[in-house]
Amino acid sequence: MTASKKNLILERQLLLQLGDRLKRLRKAQGLGTVEMAAHVGITRNTLRAVEAGDPSPALGTYLRVMSILGISGDLALLAGDTLQPAPADSAAARSRRAAPVVQVRVFADQTRHQLQDLQSLTLHEEAVRLVKSNPALAEQAQDTVQRWLVTGDSRSAILWREWADILRAKTWRKALGRTRHAQQLRQTSPLVTILPEEIRQRILQQASELKSGIQISAMPGTPQGDVTPKEPP
Repeated sequence: MTASKKNLILERQLLLQLGDRLKRLRKAQGLGTVEMAAHVGITRNTLRAVEAGDPSPALGTYLRVMSILGISGDLALLAGDTLQPAPADSAAARSRRAAPVVQVRVFADQTRHQLQDLQSLTLHEEAVRLVKSNPALAEQAQDTVQRWLVTGDSRSAILWREWADILRAKTWRKALGRTRHAQQLRQTSPLVTILPEEIRQRILQQASELKSGIQISAMPGTPQGDVTPKEPP
């Protein structure tokens, strides 16, 4: 799948939902964060990142958490041959019966401003990715911060000064979390100003599609599935 076709909003929403599911399962099993982290062999901070749907932890970390929580069956579906196309000369391939299709419709919760923050989070993750590949963009954002401190609303000055520190130290995690403070930082962020318009518009369009719901269809022989925005019923 090319970068232009990647649905960044959908990928981020699915990770958030996975993290929320893992957190609910841990609590349902009466496991605290200290006990769970010890079982998995990770730190509490890493466990928090997993339960926040953070893309930073390695895939293996997510898999170990899922295994401890007893949902290895989900992994078996992905890792096994169940979702692979049947050989052309097999009985299954010659069968006239239509291949099974699994359809999942993905939404973001609009009642808690989740979609708006998901959009902002995705924009910032893309901006950080660009800054890491082109450090000069951090200087561009720093210039924007300094200009805002001189000409902008003084009520946002404390957050802009924190942004100046973030850009200088490259402590991106402060603005990419799911905490209230991280949300406030994203609302006063200079990072989105360095995004190319094409990337910005693509993410905004994907967020608009997720608002109505995106249906994911998958069947044997189509491992990437079909991602189709659906109109509301």
